Amino acid sequence: MAAGTLTAVPVRADRVDRSVAGWAMRWAPLIGAGLGIAGGVLVSVAVAVGVVPLLAAALALGLLAALTRGLHLDGLADLADGLGSGKPAEDALRIMKRSDIGPFGVITLVLVLLVQASALAQAASAGPLAGAAALVAAAVAGRLAITLACTPTVPSARPDGLGAYVAGTVPHAAAAASGAGALVLAALAGLLHSPGAALSLAFAVALGAAASVPLLLHARRRLGGITGDVLGALCETSATVALVAAAIAL
Repeated sequence: MAAGTLTAVPVRADRVDRSVAGWAMRWAPLIGAGLGIAGGVLVSVAVAVGVVPLLAAALALGLLAALTRGLHLDGLADLADGLGSGKPAEDALRIMKRSDIGPFGVITLVLVLLVQASALAQAASAGPLAGAAALVAAAVAGRLAITLACTPTVPSARPDGLGAYVAGTVPHAAAAASGAGALVLAALAGLLHSPGAALSLAFAVALGAAASVPLLLHARRRLGGITGDVLGALCETSATVALVAAAIAL
């Protein structure tokens, strides 16, 4: 369920209920690591054959968008439109559910992708595997934000949809364990570049996850809780912050 929900990989879960959903959300950072590795291989190979880092970064981000069906980016745009409208929760949720993207969503997507591409390009310039390590850490951080948003203190904003299905399914102890695992994954990715990068990327993941908390609290206050779009926006926010932190540290 984790792979089928968070990626475009055609897998089928034999059993789907809130218990399975809770376990799927706990494994989200590991799914992020797999996505980061896929994009990291592309950016490293592209730079190695002479592609400029910025173009290599754009190609890697495009691959991640394809591997996730662009769901997280779509969630980011939808949440930007909903919150940017300034309307009450019911109206904002209705705006988020529409299939089109408004001006707030477009501006947010352009700025976030520009920051992500620039940060990844800077990281890729630091060494043969630095870009790959940074992208793994960022992808892990993004999915950790999803895990943390599914703890019992965060309700669903709607009675149906993905948010209602996964809200409150991850116990706090399990979320803490997933967080610890995410830091280990980032540290292992950092070792691809240098021993010092292990600590830097673990910190980048922690910073990225922490950066998603204000957005989560704001969404809860404005909308009443999480939706699938909120989870996608949290993922992209956390990944972007982690990627910028990684680019600065490497």
